[in-house]
Amino acid sequence: MAEIILNEQNFDSEVLKSDLPVMIDFWAVWCGPCKVLSPIVEEIAKEYEGKLKVGKVNVDENNALAAKYGVMSIPTLKFFKKGKLVGEMIGAAPKTSVEAEVKKHI
Repeated sequence: MAEIILNEQNFDSEVLKSDLPVMIDFWAVWCGPCKVLSPIVEEIAKEYEGKLKVGKVNVDENNALAAKYGVMSIPTLKFFKKGKLVGEMIGAAPKTSVEAEVKKHI
């Protein structure tokens, strides 16, 4: 499954009410490190299909969501389980690091 584009309208239904754990990539078009992390996020979305939901929040288009969840720098990955924030990673990271964090939450 490809990543889900998240916004203020669908965040509650896709993230907070999800039966699956959710990893959210907070990013922006102009962000260099976000471009480094993006293919890793895509791979995780495909490899963990059925075990993990993966979403993306463009912080320029959804700054209220970014503010609500305390995103101060991007890229930031946030992990939700049963509607609760359970983890985060800030900055670009290698796939092994992202995968290690994913495995804590699935």
